[in-house]
Amino acid sequence: MDWNAALYRKSHGFVAEYGKNLLACVPEDAAQCILDFGCGTGELTAALAGKAGQVVGVDQSAAMIRAARETYPGPEYHVLDAAGLAAQGWTARFDLVFSNAVFHWIQDQETLLRALHAVLKPDGLLVCEFGAQGNVAAVCAAFASALATRGRTRADPFYFPTPAAYRQKLETAGFQVRYIEDYDRPTPLSGGENGLALWLEQFFAEDLAGFEHTEQMNIFREVVCALRPRLWDGERWIADYRRLRLLAVRN
Repeated sequence: MDWNAALYRKSHGFVAEYGKNLLACVPEDAAQCILDFGCGTGELTAALAGKAGQVVGVDQSAAMIRAARETYPGPEYHVLDAAGLAAQGWTARFDLVFSNAVFHWIQDQETLLRALHAVLKPDGLLVCEFGAQGNVAAVCAAFASALATRGRTRADPFYFPTPAAYRQKLETAGFQVRYIEDYDRPTPLSGGENGLALWLEQFFAEDLAGFEHTEQMNIFREVVCALRPRLWDGERWIADYRRLRLLAVRN
């Protein structure tokens, strides 16, 4: 999908904020080299730079990488996806791969894990968190219902696994799992009353692109009406996030 870096930074800063908690899983070592896979606008890449001698941020979105370079110019940045890592000659380059809120956008998990396994040094550490099974289930269902009334089927770009299913994928790819767990993480959205619509505008952009602006507004109103009893707390929208966190070592 095409990312609006300005909208993402303004309205979805919670992604990086929650990712700061994941930073506690990254050891400090001035000799280590870290890959921030799916670095977005660079907030966490810059934070990782305080834990390592070298940090490289990669993201498939050129807009995100431009924003990262402008705001956090210290680390090295590249516009790359998982498949592109293999062409960089980075075999066994990194001591640690860090990734926050990225894996659930990638359908080909086998290619992803092979690529990350290849760029990690032996005994290198994978630290990541992404959507678990049931993540934003209420939001997805309400949005799908609004599309269905218009004769459309919602595209499903997300991969939200259970810990057991993902442990198997990791082990098949050559990782030893140290820790893996899913948990509920109710997530306040920025923007007050408009917070849910802003979330839909960013994360369901491909589905919404097929509608005129007026009809998009109608869809937002229908989803808001359907979810208000469950996700509106009187002051802000609380999205029904569920996350999967893992630490795994490259065999």
